[in-house]
Amino acid sequence: MSASADPTPSESYAQPEDWTDPQRWVELPRGKRTDERGSVVEFPRTTEGAVAALAAANTSVIEGSTSNVDEQLRLYYSYIAKEDQSEAAAERVELGSIDNGKAISREMGLKPGAPMPSGAYMRSHVIGYQVIDASPDQVSAWLLSRVTQKAGETAEEKDSYTRLLLGAKWEGTDWKLSVKATRHAQEATAGKPEPKIVAPGDAAFNAAGWTAIRQAS
Repeated sequence: MSASADPTPSESYAQPEDWTDPQRWVELPRGKRTDERGSVVEFPRTTEGAVAALAAANTSVIEGSTSNVDEQLRLYYSYIAKEDQSEAAAERVELGSIDNGKAISREMGLKPGAPMPSGAYMRSHVIGYQVIDASPDQVSAWLLSRVTQKAGETAEEKDSYTRLLLGAKWEGTDWKLSVKATRHAQEATAGKPEPKIVAPGDAAFNAAGWTAIRQAS
């Protein structure tokens, strides 16, 4: 189980030029502290706190000397439930991140395995969500993310969108991504239509049932 979604673009979606305000906006709560890996943790024991933890676990920046491996291992150790962590699982995350990082570089027209050149980056963050099920100990949700790529200082910035289904469990003092909670979410949504991948500002965003995430100032 990876902490964050693979930044695979949705080639079929193009955001319309006309802006339509989302009907549902939420400013998610912040975590209490930053851990030793630089990740924000200890979110409140509420449904929105769980969504905030899921969003944090799917926010990554590959830029400069920070590689995809660095980011995926940070997310893994900061946000995956202890019962789902192991040396073998961490090694799978690391090896998968190496391959995925090379694929990202090739997609951007950059040299695989080399640090990002000046002005180049790939950033992924969650922009919307739909709660599937919620209790004091377990929350599951669909997450809608925007992935932004820029191959260099003079390159054009490109956006794509991804959709991911995840579950979180309350563990000690925080929400953690959980294989078991995610499986429950998969069972709960089996046979049901998946929410459409549409960005905030698209009228279809509201019809699809998404809640937009307002960035904290």
